[in-house]
Amino acid sequence: MPFPELQEIQKIVASPMTRNKKLSAICLALNRTVSYFNWVGFYIADDAKRELVLGPFIGTPTEHIRIPFGKGICGRAADELETVIVQDVTGEENYLSCGIDVRSEIIVPVFKNGRFVAELDIDSHVPSPFKAKDRAFLEEVCRIASLLF
Repeated sequence: MPFPELQEIQKIVASPMTRNKKLSAICLALNRTVSYFNWVGFYIADDAKRELVLGPFIGTPTEHIRIPFGKGICGRAADELETVIVQDVTGEENYLSCGIDVRSEIIVPVFKNGRFVAELDIDSHVPSPFKAKDRAFLEEVCRIASLLF
């Protein structure tokens, strides 16, 4: 499956749009290019409240607007400060369902100057789609997106 060119992500980040429009454009580029990226969004870290706040996303609206660190897979990634891949969400006890079609999820943290500032959350309707190449690519996307924070 082809990925958007990293140069496309870099152009979005360097564009004169607002931060939220840039984040939305990154979500759209990922969703549009990778068939199994069915929901793509950013959660922004609120350190003072130790929670994630839903930012720009592409996909079905979610009720999970605020997620405490440690709760669900997104909250787990915020606590562990590392990429989390769940190939089958039905096996997760600490899973916050965003829809009946979601089968798997990858969450990649965004760091600015070594500090956790956000995360990229991608849901898939396909079980076990995420490979090492997805992880490596998305971690690079998040490194580029960190310039927005």
